[in-house]
Amino acid sequence: MLEGINIHKKYGNLEVLKGISLQVQEGEIVSIVGSSGAGKSTLLHILGTLDQADSGQVILDKTELTELPSAELSKVRNEKIGFVFQFHNLMAELTAEENICLPAWIGNKPEREIKNRARELMQLLNIEGRADHLPSEMSGGEQQRVAVARALINHPKYVFADEPSGNLDTKNAAELHELFFKLRDSLGCSFIIVTHNLALAERSDRIIELKDGAIVA
Repeated sequence: MLEGINIHKKYGNLEVLKGISLQVQEGEIVSIVGSSGAGKSTLLHILGTLDQADSGQVILDKTELTELPSAELSKVRNEKIGFVFQFHNLMAELTAEENICLPAWIGNKPEREIKNRARELMQLLNIEGRADHLPSEMSGGEQQRVAVARALINHPKYVFADEPSGNLDTKNAAELHELFFKLRDSLGCSFIIVTHNLALAERSDRIIELKDGAIVA
């Protein structure tokens, strides 16, 4: 289980998060919704250890992440957490397969294991024909699938997605949303998704609505 307890965050005099507490169970798809400036992305980044809260706790599978030294926190992030962003953030000079393998290389996993996992994910996401293509040679939807595969390469238990379909057309957005549910069912990982897309939110197991830095529903 992933748990946030009484999370507070300020930027200067602006209080962005005002004591947020929530839980996400393993295998659950949770959508975080709310207007711009409600604190959605800040909450996601703190839960995913990309940012630090001013106070409060983040607990992942009974380990309090806020107390871990930087090196241990990086290891947890690499092994248990995956990220998908609105913009693909792919390395322009690397092929699709190399982009997917990057987190596993950072984690010093065996090369054969990395390659096998990358090919398995590319087949699962229907991008095996793009393995040797650079990002500039792929469509936006294909690039986002590469980003999803990269997030999954290390078998994470929790995948954080920040407006993952916000840069896609309606067709590719729908395909990406369908993919999340397929991956949850086949791989068993949880998805915590910040989204303005009501169709995606309504399909989720649970919706958390933020307003002015607090959970209102």
